[in-house]
Amino acid sequence: MVQAVPVVWLVSFITFALMNLLPGGSSGTALQLLGENATPSAIKALNIKLHLNEPFFTRYVHWIGGLFSGHLGNSVATGQSVAGILAERLPVTLELGLVSLVLSVVFSLLSAVVAAHQRGRIVDRANIAVSMLGLSVPNFVFALILVFVFAVKLHWLPSSGFTSISAGLGQNIRGMILPSLSIAFGLTCGYNRVLRADLVDQLVGADYVMLARSKGISERRILFGHALRNAAFGFLTLVGLNLGTIIGGVVLIEEIFSLPGIGQELVQSITYHDTLVVESVVVILAVTVIAANFMTDMVYSLLDPRIRYDRSE
Repeated sequence: MVQAVPVVWLVSFITFALMNLLPGGSSGTALQLLGENATPSAIKALNIKLHLNEPFFTRYVHWIGGLFSGHLGNSVATGQSVAGILAERLPVTLELGLVSLVLSVVFSLLSAVVAAHQRGRIVDRANIAVSMLGLSVPNFVFALILVFVFAVKLHWLPSSGFTSISAGLGQNIRGMILPSLSIAFGLTCGYNRVLRADLVDQLVGADYVMLARSKGISERRILFGHALRNAAFGFLTLVGLNLGTIIGGVVLIEEIFSLPGIGQELVQSITYHDTLVVESVVVILAVTVIAANFMTDMVYSLLDPRIRYDRSE
């Protein structure tokens, strides 16, 4: 937890520096807001108004102070408070990311268990083929395929837009199916390969499995009661580390499906050189990834009580 503090600080500093290095620098914001025909005097006046004429470190320290005081500043593009923007868009991203994560975990567990139980048979071979296909296709390509099939050709699901749960649960679910599957499919294939391989190693070569079989314990009980738990460590590690993949997928998928989440806001803010919004979004994403990795470590100790973390580690 202590190590997480400098990591978040470093992410925020690098992001702030990269935004300052974009073509046009801080004046790029004024050009985006005023247009290419803006006069130098108009650009100068807007830079002064938005404090973009101040030195890099002055603006960064001012933002850090606002972060600790709970005031993230205002968007230079819309004038809306950054906190208000995040509060409005964060629920969409959280729903998309959470649904994608749940679908990928559930589907990979089911497919890996079935494939390991039927190892060497046609079900197992089909599972491996689908997994290889899913790992070879980027999520944005798979998203376009889903849109073409289910929205354009079959007209079963909407191709874009978002309906909040409060406005209609059914429409919300219909609008989230394609975006969630676009992210979850590739993750499912990756999780499935790792978990299936670990399960097969446990079922074929583990001494405790041979002992359980000699005692007449059923294969189903061995699989679910023993092998799955011992094979879950690599699976959980991959799930925790791949949270960054989900976040990266959210940014692309929200653009493709026109979902008003923080991924879409991040892309628009980079276009307008809206540093305060970009900085706040990136820090939130960094904290989310760090928290997920921390929770993964905690789950390890629940799966195996022999695992303990001392101060020397």
